[in-house]
Amino acid sequence: MQSIIKKISLILLSACCSLSLQAAESQWLTLIDGATGMENFSVVGSANWSASDGALQATEGSGTSFLLTNDSFADFELHIEFWVSEDANSGIYMRCQDITGITDRNCYEANIYDQRPDLTFGTGGIVHVGPVSEPFPKVGGQWNTYHITLNGSSLVVNLNGEETVNVMDEQFAQGPIALQWARGTVRFRAMRIRPL
Repeated sequence: MQSIIKKISLILLSACCSLSLQAAESQWLTLIDGATGMENFSVVGSANWSASDGALQATEGSGTSFLLTNDSFADFELHIEFWVSEDANSGIYMRCQDITGITDRNCYEANIYDQRPDLTFGTGGIVHVGPVSEPFPKVGGQWNTYHITLNGSSLVVNLNGEETVNVMDEQFAQGPIALQWARGTVRFRAMRIRPL
């Protein structure tokens, strides 16, 4: 009898865990995958953004350009994979305040810029807010992952599984997210966000 009760308990526990995982997964909103992408964004600027091989990419333009999310976000967990050429200048801009003039002064920018003159705010850092430490990350020529959590004034950046920024800042409370092209080749894929 105890054996039967134990088996039933294990089955019920397994079912509960499965439902809990499904509920957690359903909270994520997919913005880029192999089937979705450009429809979730507006193009700002003149880069040649396109969908290719499950990613959104740009290779040229005149001036800085962005893919701007159609929705605004406040507190969230963001997962995104990116590939950039070694000479690329890109970034993930978050809680943007002025969608007609997106800059690293009116958004939080998780930088992707291996050749930035001041590498303390290069790849892995949040420009003007959260510096990175030596050895400075280099990401050109390979797929990389950003996992970023903005929760109130807490800003945490993980690059390829390593925490690069963990700071407090209260400048911006909410706004859309913008993926930047400024130079080189940039590709973004597997982008999803979970509101907190």
